[in-house]
Formats: sequence, C-alpha cells, structure tokens
Amino acid sequence: MSETKLFKYWQWRTIITTMVGYALFYFVRKNFSFAIPGLSAEYGITKTSFGVIMTIVTVVYGVSRFLNGLVADRLNARYHMAIGLFLCAIANYAFGFGADISTFITGESSGPQFTNTMVLIFGIILILNNFLQGSGFPPCARLLTHWIPPQELATKMSVWNTSHSIGASLVAILCGYIMGTLGTNLSANPEIVSTIAGYLNVDMADQARMQSVLESAAHYGAWRWCFWIPATIALAGSLGIFIFLRDTPSSVGLTELHTINKKGKEGGAEYKAFIREHVFRNKWIWILGIANFFVYIVRFAVLDWGPTFLKEARGMSLSGAGWTVAVFEIFGIVGMLATGYATDKWLKGKAHRTCFYCMIGVALFMTLFLLLPRGTNAALMIVVLAMAGFFIYGPQALIGIAAANQATNRAAATANGLVGLFGYASGLVSGIGVGFFVDMMNRVNPTKSWDYVFMGMIAIAIVGMFTFLLMWNAKADGYGDVEKK
Repeated sequence: MSETKLFKYWQWRTIITTMVGYALFYFVRKNFSFAIPGLSAEYGITKTSFGVIMTIVTVVYGVSRFLNGLVADRLNARYHMAIGLFLCAIANYAFGFGADISTFITGESSGPQFTNTMVLIFGIILILNNFLQGSGFPPCARLLTHWIPPQELATKMSVWNTSHSIGASLVAILCGYIMGTLGTNLSANPEIVSTIAGYLNVDMADQARMQSVLESAAHYGAWRWCFWIPATIALAGSLGIFIFLRDTPSSVGLTELHTINKKGKEGGAEYKAFIREHVFRNKWIWILGIANFFVYIVRFAVLDWGPTFLKEARGMSLSGAGWTVAVFEIFGIVGMLATGYATDKWLKGKAHRTCFYCMIGVALFMTLFLLLPRGTNAALMIVVLAMAGFFIYGPQALIGIAAANQATNRAAATANGLVGLFGYASGLVSGIGVGFFVDMMNRVNPTKSWDYVFMGMIAIAIVGMFTFLLMWNAKADGYGDVEKK
C-alpha cells in the first residue's frame, strides 16, 4: 500500500474512532438532563438547585477542557481519551446510587436533610465527572489537525463534529425511552401522587397538569437507569478507543503534515513562546472565545433545560421531549455538515464569516418558536426549534475549527482549551441563571416563565452575531505567518 493510501486509511480510522469515542462522552454527560424531571418529582429538588449544580459543573468542565488542552498537545491521545471515558463511566454508576448514599449518610429516605445531602452528593459526583469529561475534546482537536490539512479541515472536522449531535441525540432517545418505560408504577398510590404534585407545585384539581404528575408516578425511580445504562455503553466504548485509536502520523511511521511540528523540543522555551504568541496573545482566539460564550448559552439552554421546558411549558411527555431534543440534534448534524462544506467551498476556509450568518438564523428561528401560539401542531413546533439547532451547531463546530487553524496544529488543543473555557463559562447564565429565573417567575406567572427565557436567548444570539463581525477581516488560518518565521 502506498504512503498516500496508508495515510488516508489512518486518517479516516482516526476520524471515525474519535467520533464514536467523543459521542460516548455525551452518553455520560447529557444523560443528567433527563434525570432532572424524575428527581424533581420524587425528591422536590428545585430548579434553582439544579441550576447551581449545572453552573458549577459547566464551569468545572470549561476549566478542565482548558487544562486538558494545555497538556493534550504533549500527551498520547489514545490513552488520554480511553482512560478519561472509562472514569466518566464509573462516575455515572455512582450517580445511580445517589439516593442510597444519601440514605446511608443521613439514615433517612426523605425530608430536607436527605434531599440536601443528595443534592450535595450529586454536585460532588457531577464536578468529578465533568472534570474527567475535559479529556474528551482536547485530544481530538490535537489529532485532527495532525491528520487533516487546513484546506480540508472545515469539511472533515464538521463531519467529525457530528459526534456531538449523534451522541446527544442518541442519549436523548435512550433516556427519553428509559424515563417513559422503566421504573415502578406508583400512579395508583395516592400518597406518592400527592407528594409529587406538591413537589411540582401542581393543584390536584388541575386535570391537565396532573397528567404530568401521574406520568412521573408511573415511572418512579426510572432516573437511576438514565445513569446505569449509558455508563455501561461508555465503558465498552473506552475499550474500543484503546484498541482502535493511535496517535499522530509519525506514531505509525507516516510523514507529518507540517514541518512546524519539528521546531524545538516539546515543553521547551521555544514551544512555550510559540503558545504565548499564537494562543494567548492572538486577538482572534480571544474573539472566538467571547463568541463561544454566547453560542454555548443558547446551545445549553436548549440541551440542559429542553426536556423540562417541553414537559412543563408545552405539555409534552418525557418520551416526546426526548425525541424533540433528538430532532434538534439531528438538524444540528445537517447544519454542521452544511456549514463546514460551505466554509471550504465558498468562504475560502473563513469559518468566522460562516458563524456570523449562522447566528442570524439562530435569532430568527428562536423568535419564530417564541411566537408560535400555544396549541400549535407539535410537528411544526419541533421543526422550528430544530431549525434553530441547524444554525446553532454551525458555530459550535466551526469555532473549534477556526481556533485550531488560527493557532496551527502545534497549539490546536491549547487554543481549543482556551476557547472552550469561555464556552463553558456560559453555565453561569444557562445553568443557575435560567434555573433561578424560572423558579422566580413560576411564583409570579408560571404560564409565561419559559417565554422570558426564550426572549433572553434571542438577545444573546444577536450579541453573538455582532461578536463574530469583529473578526470579519481575519485570515482563514495562521500557517502562513508561522512558516515565514
């Protein structure tokens, strides 16, 4: 086999293995969103509490991605990813036993002390899990820039980036199915039904809202399986990564794409100077980071709160909400592929310009979704929300590609770590901000609380659009500047 064919073989093997591996990181991260309705119904944990937890863990994940980015440029990606996913799976097994651990510590199975202890336990495990989750993307960012030339990066890395949506949509379908079919049916137990109605602030005379209460009672304890089943799948995936993944081209005897990888010793003074100049003093990286903050607020507002929002504000079943979030992700896959192709084909690799156009689409379709009257046909509602997903996943994928190209493949993981830190700092808004706001508005006007959340997301999408406009004149990549030196 010629070296060109051998390189293509390893290139696609690397893309596919990291795609599957990163999708499985989502199995043991985004599953928590589907456990929230069950935990709220069974234990009365407030949206504010979940918001605090989401904010903390999102920021922790951002810090972890930054720290992992700093080291990923110098670690073997095969071991980095495989060990990280394995440990995330173990943490998720622990989630499923959260109530049992709380009972063991407090000696109680209900009440404020039990609930507060369980919230603390979940918070600790989530912090650990999200810290470990940071070992997912940085190794991939490093590998892909070593295996894909910059003029093909937007197209092929957009294909790779579908792993985000594939993982999130599959876990949405899986967990939606789990929450809608598993658990113990206690809907005939008046004490349990009354308790759930009290926790969810539902008047038992309100027949429409009582349907949601009865659904929660019919699948009591199903939330545990939202952790255990995805964890088992992720455990198998960590073994697959170890078996099929290798590191850079030189690790399998092939020629590296760029000569800049051979300058200086890794970790030496020259390498550190390179990182300072092309990441930390690079204005385009900082603009991409700020833009990423706004993109991720909108993305996480839908992903983290979507099931709860659709259940409470639109009256969907949890199974239906799971499919809706999955369709949002599926449209996101199409959006990533389309924007990646358009960036290389028509915009000469200038991903930041594609992102600008995408944010216009996000604001437009979020506005249309907000304006849909209650009682709108479910299919139309799903399609409009999914079109917002189509546009939001363009920037979600392309920001990482732009950062990698601006910093070159020598500092791709570090640049993505810094940009990712901004993205996951968005949890301050999409986590505790949304949770506290909804709890507050539910006491004032429960029928309109989620509408105000959507208004805020539209405003944030518009601010993100103008942020991308700041780097309109930036070059497609930084390789030319580096190789001149």
